[in-house]
Amino acid sequence: MRFRNRWSALLLAGWMVGCGESALETQQGSGEETGQVVQQLSASTRPGMGATVYAGGTTFRVWAPFAKKVFVAGDFSSWGWIELGNEFNGNFSGDVAGAVKGQKYKFVTRNQWDGDSWRADPRAAWQENSTGASIIYDHGEYYWNAQQYGSPGFNEMVIYEMHVGTFNDSPGWGPGNWNSAIAKLDHLKDLGINMIQVMPAYEFAGDFSWGYNAAFPFAPESAYGHPNDMKRFVDEAHYRGIGVIFDVVHNHYGPSDLPMWCFSGDCQGSGGEYFYTDWRKSTPWGDTRPDYGRAEVRAYIRDSMMSLTHAFRGDGLRWDATKYIRTQNGSDSTDIPDGWRVFRSINREINANQPWKISIAEDFGAGDAITNASSSDIAGGADFDAQWAGEFVHPVRAAVIEQNDANRNMYAVRDAITQRFSGRHTARIIYTESHDEVANGHARVPEEIWPGNAGSWAAKKRSTLAAGIAFTSPGIPMMFQGQEFLEDGYFQDSDPLDWNKNTTYSGIRTLYRDLIRLRRNWFNNTRGLRGGNVNVHHVNNTNKVIAYHRWENGGGGDDVVIVANFSNTYFDSYNVGFPRGGTWYARFNSDANVYSSDFGNTQTFNITANGGAKDGMGYNANVRIGPYSLVIFSQ
Repeated sequence: MRFRNRWSALLLAGWMVGCGESALETQQGSGEETGQVVQQLSASTRPGMGATVYAGGTTFRVWAPFAKKVFVAGDFSSWGWIELGNEFNGNFSGDVAGAVKGQKYKFVTRNQWDGDSWRADPRAAWQENSTGASIIYDHGEYYWNAQQYGSPGFNEMVIYEMHVGTFNDSPGWGPGNWNSAIAKLDHLKDLGINMIQVMPAYEFAGDFSWGYNAAFPFAPESAYGHPNDMKRFVDEAHYRGIGVIFDVVHNHYGPSDLPMWCFSGDCQGSGGEYFYTDWRKSTPWGDTRPDYGRAEVRAYIRDSMMSLTHAFRGDGLRWDATKYIRTQNGSDSTDIPDGWRVFRSINREINANQPWKISIAEDFGAGDAITNASSSDIAGGADFDAQWAGEFVHPVRAAVIEQNDANRNMYAVRDAITQRFSGRHTARIIYTESHDEVANGHARVPEEIWPGNAGSWAAKKRSTLAAGIAFTSPGIPMMFQGQEFLEDGYFQDSDPLDWNKNTTYSGIRTLYRDLIRLRRNWFNNTRGLRGGNVNVHHVNNTNKVIAYHRWENGGGGDDVVIVANFSNTYFDSYNVGFPRGGTWYARFNSDANVYSSDFGNTQTFNITANGGAKDGMGYNANVRIGPYSLVIFSQ
């Protein structure tokens, strides 16, 4: 994650807006009564943090270790103050009879100087953006329909990264929402996608954002709809055999509209109990790094994560910028050991209770340590199942964006294909487009190949060649929304996908569909693409041709050979090695004109591999391949 949206540039002086107002300012803004205590409660014996609905009422519990007293006020009390009981462990709680789902509420914290501040609930499960009030929500009210869904194995996953606000929307109004995204799920099902990675969708400042400025990590973004709409999105995806991975941000919060900022009324010289107050507080996005050394803050993060995997039935988590959880500024010399404890404790819990759910890190720095196993919460690796692989995306993009064939580096492409973390092929996420790689000074691959002419022959040929490498290399392949129909330009949170391109470039969409089906062994003849074995047996850096063998166990229907031509040269008979003799069937040819009328339609036929050593293999065959093309063979 980098500087990603207009909110990242907000002045630090604006952090408190909407979160720590004086009682008078908030009362004037929402019609709340002035400081009248209408009831005093004993501490609750019921479990749960935040607002937990029970038959006949709601339990409120909040962590405010520096507060003298905490009150709750809301629709249920005509906004009169109800004093919560002190549990003398930092928590204040009480059972409020008659408080029911859908009612609005806020806390009031009284500090040691008797100053009172109105506060939204840091654990609000539903938040009203217009007034800053939290809303009681009952997670048990949604009825789940897709009861029989099961997540695919990690080696079978194909991920589609989605931004809800721009995925299916029309310019000029509010952002897209969960319901508009649901309307396009059949498109993803037909494409062959079986996992959606949703960019952060928790309450952030304003309505338009990438989502990496989340302020309420328990409350779905209100501009995207009701919390039940978010659940329905997951439900509808599951009904279509598609899992949902949620992108989460705990390397910093905000920096604006933070309910937890100075929550108890004592800022401790910075942001109060939820945040580091020393050198560790500083991040590239403001001084808002959570204090991972506090057990209560770790529990806050853990509970937010588990809400996604349990209450919202998410099938995985993608942790944003983990480098800035484990270090202060991205350098190992500024290590934050408490951050590793967060990784290990949460990932170990997921592995113990829901091991089929994937946990992914965006780190770009710690290598195998991120995906190595941990021996305890304080020792070993970070226990992530996978991490984004910059080692793949950068050399592959460079190889196709380069304008001069002579400068393309086939050895770098080879290394991108074979690289892995922790000895596991599923420990890396491989892609040519992601939200970071199509913004922040970058653009879509076709756009970078030919700026202003992403629909050109060269842009189509070379961008799909790169995609072919991603879908045939070891790892978990991922694509970014709109990549399948040649979306151009660069990603912006206010610029929806142009779905007209889905018709204009329907052939390119079909190309991606065919690649995905082969990657998933749709026809039971490319099983090796799901396997962990790879041998890049042919690298011709002069003619810019590379060939590699993929397999799981080997044999018919398993062994796969990929030949890729990174040059503008047509080869009528190019000789490469094959692992087995006999007929090899051409399963895919990216030069076929069914994908685009201006493609060369090179007749890449089925071939026969004959005895004779080549490329370290016992057999060889002659392959016909078009310019900037990739072909896939199997038996």
